[in-house]
Amino acid sequence: MRKIIAVIIVLAAVGAAIFWYLSAPDKLPQSAFDGLGAGDSEHGHIVFLTGGCTSCHAAPGAKGDDKLVLSGGLEIVSDFGTFHVPNISTDPKEGIGSWSLADFANALKQGVSPAGSHFYPSFPYPSYTRMTLADINDLWAYMKILPASSEPSRPHELPFPFNIRRGLGLWKLLFLHPDKVVAFDNADEQVMRGQYLAEGAGHCGECHTPRNPIGGSELAKWLSGAPNPDGPGIIPNITPGGELSSWSANDIAYYLESGFMPDFDTVGGSMVAVQRNLAQIPAEDRAAIAAYLKAIPGHPNGY
Repeated sequence: MRKIIAVIIVLAAVGAAIFWYLSAPDKLPQSAFDGLGAGDSEHGHIVFLTGGCTSCHAAPGAKGDDKLVLSGGLEIVSDFGTFHVPNISTDPKEGIGSWSLADFANALKQGVSPAGSHFYPSFPYPSYTRMTLADINDLWAYMKILPASSEPSRPHELPFPFNIRRGLGLWKLLFLHPDKVVAFDNADEQVMRGQYLAEGAGHCGECHTPRNPIGGSELAKWLSGAPNPDGPGIIPNITPGGELSSWSANDIAYYLESGFMPDFDTVGGSMVAVQRNLAQIPAEDRAAIAAYLKAIPGHPNGY
């Protein structure tokens, strides 16, 4: 019996060591930032709009310039518990004002905090990991000129085992990859630009793609629609096999600019904030996103 217990203890120790190794947070090497120089805050503003940062990180109900005070506070209720969107303003104590560019880039591309813990993927870093460091550098330059807020962030309310952050390291092995989602044979420059925007900073797949039981995006059903994470209803299928099948690329681009659909209905739900942000990015970027959505494979509804 003592031998059996000893074997069990050894196996448990080996298993724990393997788990600890595989689940370790992984940061970018410092050499990745060589040669970046000072970021361009003007272009960073465009990246900020594409990413829709105010949609989650502005205080609920904020309007006008107050939306640039990224004090957080939004609640995201999910099957895994309730996530509270944090303060990411320039406040050095309650926000991210004390972070470096490397800290910021590791958060977006690796889902890792400056202290070396995993962020939960309620923060859409599985999409942001596809962003270039040049764009992240520009975004950081813009973020640093925004107002500070001393509003404390609220802790997430998650049951066991989802409150064990270390386990996210195993989740990342399955679902955090910087690869492009759609493989094109001969896509033109406009489609490739749209792919970068939609799959990266625009993080369209975070809402429009169904998820498996452990919260990973089902990439084989990319953008085919999913249950609404904010409540009742669905997020529509935006592939050529779904509700946009009869829309032209011009229709999609105009919708992103104006909020008007071809049948003269208007944007609604959580897409309102997305559309208002995308209305402010360059017209050629909206056209690129539209071209990408018409070029991707069509899928039946994923919900």
